Amino acid sequence: MSTRTIEISEETYAKLKDQFGSEIEDIDINSLDDFVGKKWFFRTVTNYLVGQVSKRIGNILILEQASWIGYTGRFATFIKDGIQTNTEVEPVGRCGLNFEGVIDFYEWRHKLPKDQQ
Repeated sequence: MSTRTIEISEETYAKLKDQFGSEIEDIDINSLDDFVGKKWFFRTVTNYLVGQVSKRIGNILILEQASWIGYTGRFATFIKDGIQTNTEVEPVGRCGLNFEGVIDFYEWRHKLPKDQQ
């Protein structure tokens, strides 16, 4: 499948995001297997991580394109809008996350960060 890129104003982007954001299905979580294939932001006892879950091994979730997040700025804005200029990001690639240390988690509806900042 080929892709195309178009440029739109920030105002148009905000309107489109508002329109389509409400139509995104909520994910039904019944087991750790339901995390697989989706992007998540996790807060653990000591770390914040974002990435796409590729598989589960017991209580361990394997994250691809993972990043350690050192600072989110305003948390609600971070979850709603994604990575901002003041976000501290350290891409780490692939990592394992022991789910027993997870405090809370949020579906990540944004591009995964690729650059350190």
